[in-house]
Amino acid sequence: MAERHITSKRKAKVLTTALFLVGLAIVSYLGAWWPGIMLAVGIPLALRQCLLGRHYDMGITLFVFGGVFVTVQFEIHWEVLLPVLFALGGVYVLCREYLESKEPLADEEEDINCEIEEEQHKK
Repeated sequence: MAERHITSKRKAKVLTTALFLVGLAIVSYLGAWWPGIMLAVGIPLALRQCLLGRHYDMGITLFVFGGVFVTVQFEIHWEVLLPVLFALGGVYVLCREYLESKEPLADEEEDINCEIEEEQHKK
């Protein structure tokens, strides 16, 4: 199944970096570093994956980071659950990266073409 990008990687990076910084501001203002940092990191990461058309990755990210947040926030027995969540996330990332047949240059070329088009529209 082909991934359909909603926006370029450059714009996705800018949007998610801004969201991450806003998340850090909220977490620091409320003084809720743990488990709030899990949402401040997980939500921008999931948004970036969504914007790049990687919806399955977005679901896994929300599952792992959201699972950690819910486990800690609601005092669920986490000694077993948290390591399982992190391990599943790590195994998934490795499998996705090394088992997926994808040309790495195609993404770079697409980003360069998007940036060129954006520069042409600015002129």
